[in-house]
Amino acid sequence: MYVPAHFSAADTEVEELLAGCGAADLVTVTPGGPVATFLPVLYDPSVGEHGAMLAHVARNNDQWREPASGESLLIVHGPDAYVSPSWYPSKAEHGRAVPTWNYLTAHVYGRLVVHDDPAWVESMVRRLTELHEDGRSPSWSVDDAPSSFIAGQLRAIVGLELVITRIEAKSKMSQNRPEADRDAVVAAYRAEGDAVMANAVRAASERMAKR
Repeated sequence: MYVPAHFSAADTEVEELLAGCGAADLVTVTPGGPVATFLPVLYDPSVGEHGAMLAHVARNNDQWREPASGESLLIVHGPDAYVSPSWYPSKAEHGRAVPTWNYLTAHVYGRLVVHDDPAWVESMVRRLTELHEDGRSPSWSVDDAPSSFIAGQLRAIVGLELVITRIEAKSKMSQNRPEADRDAVVAAYRAEGDAVMANAVRAASERMAKR
């Protein structure tokens, strides 16, 4: 990934991105060429040196059967949004501005381990369910469904574990713009109702000020 120094993501950003990731793109290079699947994922920081991303695929999805060559890649997407040059105060001064896109993303590389094991898959599915059902009312539990039905569902999926070897992350949040422009981007996002992007740009600006 091309990451200019001023767009490098802080460790805390990466941790929060992985912990909050609901789904991501798994890319493997197989004898038949690259294969990709969009998957629900769960970050487990306790595995190995850098943690692991846990997931599952349909048994009928051939990606898990095809041996992965070298590292596999999980593309994790954070918040992203368009930036209009009309927001910049500097545009009124000299006109030298173009549209761009702000975003946070991470390329998570690792060794892909297949778990064709109902016990492992059930444990992972329970953890994934508990993560996303937490705080909901009413909430759903795996035990709400008949055990025979759940057993059948588990037989239809296969577990995947990407043991992380390295992470490349990029946080492009208007850090290359003057402070006045960054403030204007924050205000524009808030005016559009996008508090997530407004907060992300503000946080990136504050990190710059501390360097």
